[in-house]
Amino acid sequence: MARIKELDTIVTLADQMQTEEGPVVLINLFTVDAEDEKALLRAWAHDVDFMKSQPGYISTQLHQGIAGSSTFVNYAIWQNVQSFRDAFTHPEFQRRIADCPASAVARPHLLRKLAVENHCVA
Repeated sequence: MARIKELDTIVTLADQMQTEEGPVVLINLFTVDAEDEKALLRAWAHDVDFMKSQPGYISTQLHQGIAGSSTFVNYAIWQNVQSFRDAFTHPEFQRRIADCPASAVARPHLLRKLAVENHCVA
């Protein structure tokens, strides 16, 4: 099972899941031992199969660090915090994340898009 660590030491994922806003983006930074990469990818795909069927799920994309890095970033878009919370706390999802390799460390955090004039839109 993956260990979960906070990406932000001030505002936890549990704190974030108490809010009611949306849309939101889940950023989940994973690290894993190199020999467990394939097992992590299998577990991640299995988890996403569940998430894709949940109300409020929009999309996801997984990225891996280059040059032999065993760091991965998952970027998932949800309609709102409640949809993410319901899916994340669902007993089936909690059962599935137990299949992650023991060396995996996940650092999930919820974010919102920002508008920055002349650079990006919300």
